[in-house]
Amino acid sequence: MKILHTSDWHLGHVLYNYDRREEQLAMLDQMVALVGKEQPDVFLLAGDVYDSTQPSASVQTLFSDALTRIHEACKDMRIVCIAGNHDSSSKLMIFHTPWERVNVTMLGTVSREANPLDYIIKLEHKGYVVAVPYAADRNRPDDFFKKLEEQVAQLNTEQLPVVLMAHLAVSGSDFKGHENATDAMVGGLDCQSAEVFGEGYDYVALGHIHKTQFVSGTDHRVRYCGTPIPVSFDEAMGEQEHGVTVVELNKHGEPPLVRTIAIQNPRPLVTLPLEGFAEWETVKEQFELFPDDVPAYIRLNVLVEGHLPLSVNDEAKQIEARKQCRFCLINAKRKIQANQAGGFQSMTTTEFQKMTPLEVAKMYLTAKGEEFDDGLKLLFDEVMKGVGDED
Repeated sequence: MKILHTSDWHLGHVLYNYDRREEQLAMLDQMVALVGKEQPDVFLLAGDVYDSTQPSASVQTLFSDALTRIHEACKDMRIVCIAGNHDSSSKLMIFHTPWERVNVTMLGTVSREANPLDYIIKLEHKGYVVAVPYAADRNRPDDFFKKLEEQVAQLNTEQLPVVLMAHLAVSGSDFKGHENATDAMVGGLDCQSAEVFGEGYDYVALGHIHKTQFVSGTDHRVRYCGTPIPVSFDEAMGEQEHGVTVVELNKHGEPPLVRTIAIQNPRPLVTLPLEGFAEWETVKEQFELFPDDVPAYIRLNVLVEGHLPLSVNDEAKQIEARKQCRFCLINAKRKIQANQAGGFQSMTTTEFQKMTPLEVAKMYLTAKGEEFDDGLKLLFDEVMKGVGDED
């Protein structure tokens, strides 16, 4: 069984007020071409089709046109699409009956009363796909993945390959690029152990985390295919390759053969400098030297000791006016004095904005070389309580 695994298209995504339809159309054109070339048995779209639960009519049309073209490129291929946490399950499911006429299976919801058989798709003489759309733990039946594993094992008398597709966060993954992510939560979803899937699947096709990767400790069975094009600047940094994953499975119990095919973005996300931060004059010079004829989104990483002059955005806009790139933002990292010896710690404006008043107070006293003891904490708590009462 040959699989094309993709996820997290985030159609309708807007980057700093810039519409990304041009890039998404280019991505979808490449997706159609890849299907035509690879001729897979099944096309897996593992959630977050849309960037919003309320996609516009034009964005929904973009998706339906793409699926139709993908089907035309390989008419015998089964397409299986599940809802992610960014999707509206009802919007994906509303036309599920006509979609079945063109070999497209849409799965949008899981309820406590779910029948495991409704989530198992058999490809005759090829294999099985178990597809589980995003659902909060409280909405899934208890031990749902285990029940699915047991059900498909009973059906699989031919020992065909078995694939699970799901949209969730798995512990031990590299979540670089996701804002406010921790070891316990990524993108608003609680992390789950890969052990929840059991051992009955030959390949686990995941969506949600945007970095292409095998989940650590899973013997190259559990994989995030990542975003086909980056959604944020942090996703675009480093050597991360964006694309789709092609998987080939011979029979149940054998390891998968996996390869990644890159998707080219006609308007890449570029951070200047390419690594780290620099002072404004240095960054401005690098922006001036950026090729005039290269379409790109630009983020400027600027190191600041005091305050940036109000003119810097205007200066950046003036440079942008002479180029084909799109200037998005100045990402300022401030040097904050950490101790009396003159040491500094660096912090972006975004990081500072996320700090609590207590954390700011502690940082301030540490910079003064003073201790924030229990007595001061009690006094601070009283002051904050008084402020809250006034509000």
